[in-house]
Amino acid sequence: MLDIRELSVKQGSFTLSADLSFKFGDRIAIVGPSGGGKSTLLLTIAGFLELSSGSIWFNSKRIDGTAPVHMPCSMLFQDNNLFPHLNVVENVGLGIKPSLRLNPSERELVFSALKKMDLENKALSKISELSGGQISRVALARSLLRKKPVLILDEPFEALGPAQRLEMINYVAEFLKGYNSILLMVTHNPLDAKKIANKIVFIQEGVVSDPKDTKAFFKEPDLEIKKYLGKNYY
Repeated sequence: MLDIRELSVKQGSFTLSADLSFKFGDRIAIVGPSGGGKSTLLLTIAGFLELSSGSIWFNSKRIDGTAPVHMPCSMLFQDNNLFPHLNVVENVGLGIKPSLRLNPSERELVFSALKKMDLENKALSKISELSGGQISRVALARSLLRKKPVLILDEPFEALGPAQRLEMINYVAEFLKGYNSILLMVTHNPLDAKKIANKIVFIQEGVVSDPKDTKAFFKEPDLEIKKYLGKNYY
């Protein structure tokens, strides 16, 4: 279980407030207007932002204040956070071992991930030689291979075209079938949420709603959610 208890994060005049609980197997889409606090929530859960008050618990152990490297989370940032001096294989391999001293089975895992991401022919390329969509796929592969119990994706498919976007959503969904993990994914695309999430959290102006069943979210949206979605999505 991941429990976010009476959380408050203050950044200047902006305050994010949340009280949430997620269980293993949850696939959560986090949606809402820009600037509402979606990325702030993810960064706080992953340990990159300090809480003003409240607490975060994982499996009955309090984890807020823990260094990000020791958190039970793997986070894919909006800017992908790849290392330009390393090639594609090395960047993805970091998801398994920071030392990059991979044994044959671990190298096989890396190349299998690259194959699924259609990046086999870019294995030795530097990050500067890749397109925006290819960079997104490298970062996603690395995040998935970390196999942390909480996978956090902050708008992971924004640089991808519609067909590739759908492929990546399907790949993430298929990958997660084998793991009793929690997915927290920020997206501005309602179709992404419908495809991968069993629950949706709506955030607006720092106020975080309780998770709602995906079908109910789109079938019975309240006024603020209707304004956000537009008529094509409910």
